[in-house]
Amino acid sequence: MSGSQQALALLVVIIGALIVAAIILRALLERTYVPALIGFMALGFLLRLADDRWHFLNAEGHFTFDVLQELGVIALLFRIGLESNLTELLRQLPMASVIWVGNVALSAVPGYLVAYHLLGFGLIPSLVVATALTATSIGVSVGMWRHHGALGTRKGQLLTDVAEMDDLSGVAFMALLFAVLPILRQAGGSDGELVPQLMATGGVFLVKLVLFAGACIAFARYAEERLTTTFRRFGSRPQLIALVAGIGILIAGVSSALGFSAALGALFAGLAFSRDPDAVKIDGGFQGLYHLLAPFFFIGIGLSLPADALASSLGPGLALLTVAVLGKVFGAGLPALLATRAAGATLIGVSMVPRAEIAMIVVERARQFGDWAVPPELYAAFVLISAATCILAPVTLEFLFRRWPEALKED
Repeated sequence: MSGSQQALALLVVIIGALIVAAIILRALLERTYVPALIGFMALGFLLRLADDRWHFLNAEGHFTFDVLQELGVIALLFRIGLESNLTELLRQLPMASVIWVGNVALSAVPGYLVAYHLLGFGLIPSLVVATALTATSIGVSVGMWRHHGALGTRKGQLLTDVAEMDDLSGVAFMALLFAVLPILRQAGGSDGELVPQLMATGGVFLVKLVLFAGACIAFARYAEERLTTTFRRFGSRPQLIALVAGIGILIAGVSSALGFSAALGALFAGLAFSRDPDAVKIDGGFQGLYHLLAPFFFIGIGLSLPADALASSLGPGLALLTVAVLGKVFGAGLPALLATRAAGATLIGVSMVPRAEIAMIVVERARQFGDWAVPPELYAAFVLISAATCILAPVTLEFLFRRWPEALKED
């Protein structure tokens, strides 16, 4: 067996072992308060440590993990879009938008100020921090609400709608930020022509985004249901699921080619299929593919985590963790007082604290620009923030649900 064949065989073994380990970890961690994504990142970090010692991953191996990580991003964002209920969101939009403005503003602005003025990061890394902190990860908290029978209440629906707005806006902010990053770097933040360049780039971005979104809306309204209905006449259910997943990957690829990101395209693809009542059934069949691919995004985060940056990340991590927690607790909790009582508002605020999928997608995608966009210690700090918030929130929610059982009742 040649050297290249041995390397390929080893890579297949590693990927297979990671799939098995990820499935077992998910099954075990679902019985605890620790989200599975933390276990996935730990797997990737262990792989990084092993590769640093024995150097068994060549360039082709790293490229393969880059592809798997991209597919993981697509699976994550496609599912978020697929599970979105735009009709319900529009119904609660007036109240949800008030909470959304509060929690986004009190996460982004303090995050930027702390990163730029207190921690000494530059303009671009501070903007990445502000963008990443606007997002949330409702999937971490929703299990607690479902376990206590509160997800179907008015407060539970309001929480879900605000979290969906966070996800949608977080991906949109990310796409816009990435469009202007090259200009910000070239200008260094001091060029007198910076504002006109940013306005021109932002204008082009918005036009392209409107056209792309319009194409996705047209597909959702006029083609999606006809396509899936026609395919059901001669194709099997597993084939339909594969077809839908393939279309999602295709739309994500087109989005990336247009200069947005695969994440934005995958989100739009999920939204396109979410309007079809049968999409829920498709989502049930999509679970297997999701569980296969999604872990590789978090494994990739661990694999790209520099071990020597962990120590220097503790200070920035603790400072930004404070902003991450307080920004959502007060940013979402205080406006929520307009719709519910203090106990319910506190539950909503705490539930918005986790930063997982969208936040780490923002930081990981920005890191691909280089250390000038996301320094190693900032990247490591966000891994710590993600892990800490995803553990703190469910543990705190369990305590609060037991402390305030009356909060489960409708106001």
